[in-house]
Amino acid sequence: MTSTASATEPPPSEQGSGPARVALVTGAAGGIGRAVVRQLAEQGTAVAAVDRDGDGLRDTVAELHRAGLAVTAYPADVTDADAVEALVDAVEEQTGPVEYLVNAAGLLHLGEVAATSPGDWAEMFAVNAGGVFLVSRAVVARMAPRGRGALVTVASNAAATPRARMAGYGASKAAATMFTKSLGLEVARFGIRCNVVAPGSTETPMLWSMWQDNDGRARTVRGNADEFRVGIPLGKTASPEDVAAAVLFLLSDRAGHITLHGLTVDGGAALGV
Repeated sequence: MTSTASATEPPPSEQGSGPARVALVTGAAGGIGRAVVRQLAEQGTAVAAVDRDGDGLRDTVAELHRAGLAVTAYPADVTDADAVEALVDAVEEQTGPVEYLVNAAGLLHLGEVAATSPGDWAEMFAVNAGGVFLVSRAVVARMAPRGRGALVTVASNAAATPRARMAGYGASKAAATMFTKSLGLEVARFGIRCNVVAPGSTETPMLWSMWQDNDGRARTVRGNADEFRVGIPLGKTASPEDVAAAVLFLLSDRAGHITLHGLTVDGGAALGV
């Protein structure tokens, strides 16, 4: 897949306002990514919103512009190495030096291993792990000379807790998790922090796609013994805003001495793993 990193500019009233910090968020048209973009923009960060779903991205950014928030759309495919380099160059030239990176792009193909095609497996790894590698490498290369930066990868509690019918997804998220922590070890000397947020069941289109009827939410909360899956001790699913708040904390100066950390946001569903 190929794409170009062309930007959709914010409203004229926002241009030149120059918030001091710039964030690049992938998966910005999705549930968690969208919530991260909004919360960052609401705190005064200039956000480069990235997604390969051009229509969804434009709708998201238009909504945020109506709220007066400084967000710029950059349609791009995180699995395309050349497109990623062009994207990061465009963001740095047009929006400013990237201080925060959030890797929130991800996809799920649900099914037992026997029913998982090589194509589905490869696509999950290309987006969920490969995209994290390509975007992180490109952004960190520009952060390092500046001696600062913070990166958060949105992984999953399935990266550490086996889930039936989610082997490919969990494996790809485990790869993204270990990559992010290993990268953090390498770039700590440049003052760059790399952390992971691992959501559980969160009210997004990805979760809804797993439900077959109106009882889906209730079944998720109470668990499924046939799949060796405990329920959610807090008795509720997460909102995208719950996960975004954890991401923003790890990006913030309040987490200035935290790196190589994984923060699970799942209401206790993985029993603290």
